[in-house]
Amino acid sequence: MSDRTLCVIGLGLIGGSLLRAADAAGWKVRGMARSAAVVAAVRDAGFDATSSIEDALADDDALVVLAVPLPAVVDVLPMVTRHAPYCRLTDVVSVKQPVAAAVARRTPAARYVGGHPMAGTSASGWAAGSATLFTGAPWVVGSDDGADPVVWGQVAGLALECGAHVVPAGAADHDAAVARVSHLPHLLAAVLASVGADGGSLAMALAAGSFTDGTRVAGSRPELVRAMCEGNRDALLAAVDDALGRLGAARGSLASTGGLTATIQAGHLARRAFDTVRDTARDNTVHIDTVYVELGSPDALAQLRDLGHQGARVVGLEGTRCQVELTA
Repeated sequence: MSDRTLCVIGLGLIGGSLLRAADAAGWKVRGMARSAAVVAAVRDAGFDATSSIEDALADDDALVVLAVPLPAVVDVLPMVTRHAPYCRLTDVVSVKQPVAAAVARRTPAARYVGGHPMAGTSASGWAAGSATLFTGAPWVVGSDDGADPVVWGQVAGLALECGAHVVPAGAADHDAAVARVSHLPHLLAAVLASVGADGGSLAMALAAGSFTDGTRVAGSRPELVRAMCEGNRDALLAAVDDALGRLGAARGSLASTGGLTATIQAGHLARRAFDTVRDTARDNTVHIDTVYVELGSPDALAQLRDLGHQGARVVGLEGTRCQVELTA
């Protein structure tokens, strides 16, 4: 059997893109979807697919990827336990603590390392997928103590071969971060879209780039957004409180002095800081420190988490040796 066998459970945007990208990278891939229409479409595209999870998990050497919405994870895990209890297991779900807890309860013998590619579009479903969806994207690989370093390396290797770079992070840190940069933007986009629509036909006729950009993710399927945001309730509440505090300060300033300098300037500087980080990663002239972490060392996961906190990214994996880049 080969380590490069992949079983993807769920063939929507992310799962379908993963099936395509892994196949292009030379993995032996198989997908599973409950919908007969989706299975037919996947087969028509030339991939091995089934509607039977028992058939999907027949190869007990495969790396199994859960690519289903968070509420469906608890339904799928008992079937994984039944048919592949000792499998290598990862996922692409957008919150990590609830998935890790569910795996510990329902599939305790699985060798689990969580994952989350930070890539997607407002479209969904198999037809929306692409083999290049993950190119240049961050892909979080769970690095809490106790993770199997061999499986960690295999999940990281899969992410790298799909064109992503790996960001090591613990589950709690991941959930706190994505609440601010993913889940809160979805919530604010929904509010912004509703406020704009309530402006009536004239407002909709005048809506242009800022409204379009600010509400793009509001076009996502509502049930998927709900599952993502509600599944990260505590971290999202903290982010919402922060946002409400800033909006409250802006309102107070606007009402009292008519000025919004502090709010707008802070936002401008924050956006410029984000652009700098993003552009630096693409700039070959910027000095990058390269460090190496040996997955076999006792403190490897702690080292990787610390580097992830600093904004580092794993860009290469040779055997058990991780190549990590950190902007100087």
